Amino acid sequence: MRDFATSADPAVQAQLDRLAALSVPQGRLGLDTIRALLGRLGDPHLRLPPVFHVAGTNGKGSVCAFLRAMLEAEGRRVHVTTSPHLVRYNERIRVAGELIDDARLAALLAVVLDAGEDLSPSFFEVTIAAAFAEFARVPADACVVEVGLGGRFDATNVLPAPAACGIAALGIDHERFLLAPEEGTPEVPLARIAFEKAGIAKTGSPLVTLSYPAEAELEIERAAMTHGAPLAMRGRHWSMSATATALHYADRHGELALPLPALPGAHQAENAALAIAMLRHQDRISVSRDAMAQGLRSAKWPARLQRLAPGPLTGDRIVWLDGGHNPSAGEVLARHFAGERLHLVIGMLEAKDPAALISPLGEAIASVTVVPVPGHDWHAASAFGPGARSASDVVEALASLPADSLPVLVSGSLYLAGEVLRLNRELPD
Repeated sequence: MRDFATSADPAVQAQLDRLAALSVPQGRLGLDTIRALLGRLGDPHLRLPPVFHVAGTNGKGSVCAFLRAMLEAEGRRVHVTTSPHLVRYNERIRVAGELIDDARLAALLAVVLDAGEDLSPSFFEVTIAAAFAEFARVPADACVVEVGLGGRFDATNVLPAPAACGIAALGIDHERFLLAPEEGTPEVPLARIAFEKAGIAKTGSPLVTLSYPAEAELEIERAAMTHGAPLAMRGRHWSMSATATALHYADRHGELALPLPALPGAHQAENAALAIAMLRHQDRISVSRDAMAQGLRSAKWPARLQRLAPGPLTGDRIVWLDGGHNPSAGEVLARHFAGERLHLVIGMLEAKDPAALISPLGEAIASVTVVPVPGHDWHAASAFGPGARSASDVVEALASLPADSLPVLVSGSLYLAGEVLRLNRELPD
């Protein structure tokens, strides 16, 4: 897979142009290329501080945000790599709490691209190699690493012994890659997804998970046993519940009463609890109850049920932004906007299911306006039903809406979400 990136810095853009030219040979799977690239860089992945490795279909980025916020509230210096970026490529590499600066990014990418020139690495493999190289160079207390795609063959899966591995919510997404026929893998789709995600399990590293349908839990149990990873599954080894005012968490170490997450959406309580469980089921780095509470209040994760501030794009209108694009994300949005009416502005990649958001939101939708996803192939308005209309971009879409009091939801793609943040001058920091 390949993402697209641009930069206002000419030195960074020169390296991003080199990145954009990379492609993955058809059918190539495995970790041989990333291991070879890291080997030429001195194996930086073997010299990282304690790592928290997070997979999942939905929510893994939010779990990473909670982990970072809780660790930093404890006073720890934290490296973080997540994907994709929303506005600037720099968002993928956060070094000891700060996004990597342009000068260092340009030099780092040049080194990594030169080292792997004859290996034909992918965009993501170069990115992860660069992140790990920088994380090994700069002292910190912990690393938070988000899986890019799947788990078993993801470039991040070279990490030898994470402090804890976590699996967030599971759902059907990236079917072309994660459900491709392969001998010896589960045939039931959700079981196959669980099999791929649980491929991050490592000997001796706690594997901390939510609860799932039986076929998915069975694959996760098998992976934990195969790899010798202590399993900590919600409903068996830890529990959580949320009231209108508090998040209640319990495990063998005791019970915690904590504030609700500041991130909008009822589902964020589960993501926060998974982060707490990951911290509580490892012994490499300690985090107090007070730091967890502070992290719940301070965690930020842009373009995930984000209410945009008044700005050049939104004006004074209530506009929500969410990069969701699969049925699981659609269900989350439907729960959040239950009982409300809204205008939907949607841009969705051609490879995604147009019904993923439309169907769950159902009668909540007052209008559908379809916009392009910048730089990508996207579904036209006809894919979203007879009532959908098109606009040339988000600016036109918002301007064409009736002057009523209904909120607007812009959704369907993280690439579109990045453009919205740029236009409204809300750059992730």
